[in-house]
Amino acid sequence: MAHTASTLITNRSPTVIGLVGSYRKQGTIDTAVSAILQAAAAKGAHTEKIYLQDQHIEFCTNCRHCLQVPGRGECLLKDDMATLLDRIEAADALVLGAPVNFGHINALTQRFLERTVCYGYWPWDAHAPVSTKAKPTKKAVLVTSSAMPSLIGRWLTGAMKALKDLARMLNAKPIGTWWLGMIDPHDSQLSSHQRHRAQALGTKLVA
Repeated sequence: MAHTASTLITNRSPTVIGLVGSYRKQGTIDTAVSAILQAAAAKGAHTEKIYLQDQHIEFCTNCRHCLQVPGRGECLLKDDMATLLDRIEAADALVLGAPVNFGHINALTQRFLERTVCYGYWPWDAHAPVSTKAKPTKKAVLVTSSAMPSLIGRWLTGAMKALKDLARMLNAKPIGTWWLGMIDPHDSQLSSHQRHRAQALGTKLVA
């Protein structure tokens, strides 16, 4: 019986969740995240895509209630955030996608990022947050897009840093980043080179 249980655990297909922070379904970010998930699925992963705009996520009020215990604290706001984090915590890998808006990640994704503060620890009697560093248990691929060239976007915006912060809060280690520059909002099709890039990233997530 013990051998059977061990076999079941070993043979479990990895779960990869893609978070789409874009306002546009079937836009560039959605298309890129989908392509990465498809590549992961081709390697045997169970995949799921979540649109942040379909989730009821309130704005963080900075009350610090959730920061009073180590690990994930309880938020006083009653929305979809707790259920969403449950799903993310159960995954083995993540694809985090958000576009650049006004030199940063868009507000929808920023709102979600701010709510992941629940993984921090800042008790009332401490003058500053207390470090609770833990070794990441998940892999992550980070995807963003901009009308400007990717090289310029990396230097002039904070989008990729924000996605790295989000991965860290979700206990994930980035194993690949993808910046799609000079996008056309009216054409979300990926080039053959971009499809190859998506395939490589999706394969790396489940390797």
